[in-house]
Amino acid sequence: MSGNSGATTTGELRAHNRVRLLRAVHDGGATLTRSRLTRDLELARGTASVLVGGLAEDALLHEEPAPEQTRGRPTMVPGPHPRGPVVLAADLREDAWELAACELGGRTAVLEVRGHDGTPRGALEPLGTALREHRARLRGRAVGAGVAVAGPIGPGGRADVPHLGWRAVDVPALLGLPSGWARVGNDTALAGLAEARRGLLRGVGVGLHLHVDFDLGGVLVVGGRPLEGAGGMGAEFGHMPLTGGSLPCACGATGCWALDVGANALLRHMGLAHGGGRGREQAERVMAAARAGEPAAARAVAAAARALGQGAAALVNAHDPEVVTLSGLAADLHGQAGAVLAESLTGGLMTIRRERPPLVTPAALGRRASLVGAMESVFDAFLTPEGLAGWLARDTPGSTV
Repeated sequence: MSGNSGATTTGELRAHNRVRLLRAVHDGGATLTRSRLTRDLELARGTASVLVGGLAEDALLHEEPAPEQTRGRPTMVPGPHPRGPVVLAADLREDAWELAACELGGRTAVLEVRGHDGTPRGALEPLGTALREHRARLRGRAVGAGVAVAGPIGPGGRADVPHLGWRAVDVPALLGLPSGWARVGNDTALAGLAEARRGLLRGVGVGLHLHVDFDLGGVLVVGGRPLEGAGGMGAEFGHMPLTGGSLPCACGATGCWALDVGANALLRHMGLAHGGGRGREQAERVMAAARAGEPAAARAVAAAARALGQGAAALVNAHDPEVVTLSGLAADLHGQAGAVLAESLTGGLMTIRRERPPLVTPAALGRRASLVGAMESVFDAFLTPEGLAGWLARDTPGSTV
């Protein structure tokens, strides 16, 4: 065994190795063979066999033959058990939410997508009902829920979504779930976590993730973890005055970067109604019109791309990331106005940064990143000795997903 587990007894060492093996299966997308896992974790072959057998008995792992077999003994791939743990993950956006079930290894099945009216009760109470119904249907298999919210998250899962008028909304209370069962996080921070686990920030020491929807959010990812600040409300890059604007923002500040980049900015440039978490379809029509060569739409898209590059340059100067990943509308701006974005970013870089600028690229996980990150946040809590002990203590067999 490698690493210092802190284990002092045989039972503690076994629990530690069970967690290590499950973590490796999960992080590897349930694609790694038992022999590969044995080598990577520096386990004795007999130890690995005992661990896999025990985890199978506990409905945590199930082995299948590898897709491509060679002569000799079959190569087995440990993956999720048919009655194994499931995480419910939700991405709560300004105008709709998406709910999915996720198994060990990361396979995700969307369960529901539903629009809402933008109010705390109108958004959260129906989502809470859906979460409780699916939790009951899974009969003991659901080990927690992760909820990504498009706004800063304070202690106790209290959310601020300025452009919807949400202030310190108690998300867990309105969801109506048992205490501690739901983990609430900022959508961009969770998207950054997802990119670090399963996307282009995997293995990157310092990365910057920017997500644009109605407004802009961002997070710095260091060593595979998003830096969210002392109280969980850091990295609000969209609310920094990085583009020299003078418009008042719903957050209470003036000249926020987000006002010049997202869907709201596109609609404002076109003289259309904006704000309040509405207008996604209109913004998509502006993007389509720009692709078709409509001059006013093309100017609006170029203005947003220019602002995105300008603010990103300031953050690169400040944080020196190796990679900058873009998701949501930011990826669309990169695709449609990449030259404008690149020129703006390069022009804002210090000379020493300009000589070796970071890679700026659309994120691998696209619009599903926040959902995937919500899943990962729950598996992080479950894949611990305490989490597995809770799984073994349950007394109700689970249903299939």
